Amino acid sequence: MNLDNVLWFAYIAVEAVLVGLLFYRRAWRSFPIFLSYCIWDILSNLSAYAIDLYAPSKYFEAQFVETVIDSSLLFCVLVELAWSVLRPIRASLPRRSLLVVIALILVIGAIIWPFAALPGLVHVTSKQGLLFAQLQQTVSILRILFFLVLAAGSQLLSIGWRDRELQVATGLGFYSLVSVTVVVLEAHETTESQVYHLNQLIVAGFLCSLLYWLVSFAQKEAERREFTPQMQNFLLAVAGAARSTRVALTDSRSGDAGKRKDQ
Repeated sequence: MNLDNVLWFAYIAVEAVLVGLLFYRRAWRSFPIFLSYCIWDILSNLSAYAIDLYAPSKYFEAQFVETVIDSSLLFCVLVELAWSVLRPIRASLPRRSLLVVIALILVIGAIIWPFAALPGLVHVTSKQGLLFAQLQQTVSILRILFFLVLAAGSQLLSIGWRDRELQVATGLGFYSLVSVTVVVLEAHETTESQVYHLNQLIVAGFLCSLLYWLVSFAQKEAERREFTPQMQNFLLAVAGAARSTRVALTDSRSGDAGKRKDQ
């Protein structure tokens, strides 16, 4: 059995154990999207293996669908984590705060998008392939940035390494850092043989993240602490300002509509 098969089978086995542990910990209550992503990842990898074995001509089309779904789910995981971080004050936030969180992450992703294009990848021979790679890199960089912000603001957000939000973000951040590093290396005159071995690092990186999550979720979750008064006041002030702006814009549109009707 070669290294590819060893990594692949270890990857599937560890992720299957992780899914079982997530069900045992009732993760569907707090992190249903993360649980769904882990299940999807197992199924998509098994499907990709079967397609590569029995219908290799359809592999690229299947990879396209898998990339879109995978990136969409990972984006939703980031939204879920951000919303979970705000759990101590969610009851005090406006009802549309979740939409604001989604919009903010989308805007950051849009800013990252132009910088995520890496021409020169030896294993990508089409514009469509480069588009897929750019999408993957955008989501990877977004995950790294999310982890860095969460880790840097952990004191203000009153979260630590025993909190699920930071544990999930750490695993995603590590895997994404490995993935981005590999893609950058592949863009610098690498041979196909080198690309083959570098791609093994991506699988190994995600396997490390899976093992980290396995150890983390095997331990009891820490009781969530409240935000510091300063952070709580800041977040509520930002939410209040956003709500006031929205109300002002609504009133402005209503006023303009009324003037046009009078005319």
